[in-house]
Amino acid sequence: MSLPPIEIETGPNPKAAIILMHGLGADGNDFVPIANELDLSPVGPVRFVFPNAPVIPVTINGGYRMPAWYDILGPGNPEDEAGLRRSQAAIEALIANEKARGIPAGRIVIAGFSQGCALTFMTALRHPERLAGIVGLSGYLPVAQTVAAERHPANQGTPIFQAHGTRDGVITIARAVQSRDALAALGFQVEWHEYPMEHSVCMEEIADLNRYLLKVLA
Repeated sequence: MSLPPIEIETGPNPKAAIILMHGLGADGNDFVPIANELDLSPVGPVRFVFPNAPVIPVTINGGYRMPAWYDILGPGNPEDEAGLRRSQAAIEALIANEKARGIPAGRIVIAGFSQGCALTFMTALRHPERLAGIVGLSGYLPVAQTVAAERHPANQGTPIFQAHGTRDGVITIARAVQSRDALAALGFQVEWHEYPMEHSVCMEEIADLNRYLLKVLA
């Protein structure tokens, strides 16, 4: 990663952790305000971890270097599976770090927006211990053709919160629905939400996410 993760703790000795990945061209600061909007006090102190993606050339943007979890080659081209797997390993290291600090996998939520959503699905569905929750915001399921073979049974029943904007012009809602349906066809439990917004986050979504997090971290 380009920089160490940003961490926010809502109180001393956190008993749960939420690892939240930003989207293309952003950094760990992008979703820090979300932590301030959520009220998870009923579940006790929580540690928010906001990783920073590495700075790499992004093909679809003319090779311009920017924070990205993986390269985007453009329509009709293959996915950057190698890049996804490198970032997956980095997030696995963050999960291991939380466990080393005393938070078990069952108290960790993996979440992400856009590219961070893709990385969330890439990592969480394959993680060998049951996680508390999986949150995909305004993104999609990457390398979908490998999920059936690579998914780990530990997270087959982990509740998934998936949300998308109906006016999203960056990642169309049709692509998100396709991902939702692919997950459901594999037996995953998807809680689907859609909102009249573009490639962003809205307050109604945050409220729904708050309810989901209180449920999975209860």
